[in-house]
Amino acid sequence: MLLFSGDYLFFMLPAFIMVMVAQWWVSSTYRKWSRVENGSGLTGAEAAKRLLQYGGVSDVSLDGIAGQLTDHYDPRNHTLRLSAGVANGRSVASLAIAAHEIGHAIQDKHGYLPLRFRAALVPIVNYGSRLGVFLVLIGLVLRSVLGTQLAWVGVGMFALGAVFSLATLPVELNASARARALLSEAGFLRSSEEQQGVRSVLTAAAFTYVAALAAAILQLLYWASFVGGGRRRS
Repeated sequence: MLLFSGDYLFFMLPAFIMVMVAQWWVSSTYRKWSRVENGSGLTGAEAAKRLLQYGGVSDVSLDGIAGQLTDHYDPRNHTLRLSAGVANGRSVASLAIAAHEIGHAIQDKHGYLPLRFRAALVPIVNYGSRLGVFLVLIGLVLRSVLGTQLAWVGVGMFALGAVFSLATLPVELNASARARALLSEAGFLRSSEEQQGVRSVLTAAAFTYVAALAAAILQLLYWASFVGGGRRRS
């Protein structure tokens, strides 16, 4: 019984294509708008400090992080981490990304329920993703009632991954909506071009989460089909 047969390609090839398109879209959009200077002349880090103050968030610290498009807000220690390109750049893309992460900080400040739900899933999903394949394989090898139960528990681990991706989507969309509103209300978007740039960057970023959700669902369907087919063949 092969783990990665033609059935795997049938389920996962569309997801792979979506993920590749999402990565290309967000990278090309970031490159385009990172070359357009924002009207305020502020770097991403400078804008972040002002937006945090404007949003009434006083307990968040700023830190750097290596890589590109690795920016994120960590609710565990209330830290906003910006990559060098965003923190030091004076571009429209820098504004959009910094404001998006501040959107998460504001969610955290106000106890946004979907953010809390997603955070609660993180440790479960981290362990589940490692155990899922192992439980499926052990379950199918045992060829017993207990084995069947173990295999379906493994499938359940992949279901948790899909739930996590589903929970992530509204959190990210809401953070982007907060970012656009915050930038507009604070007077950081001084032209229609800047508004378009921010919208383009955030839309491309949002599609990466849509692609991740599709991949998680298709992976779940594959493993459910694999376990169901394996039990019938045995």
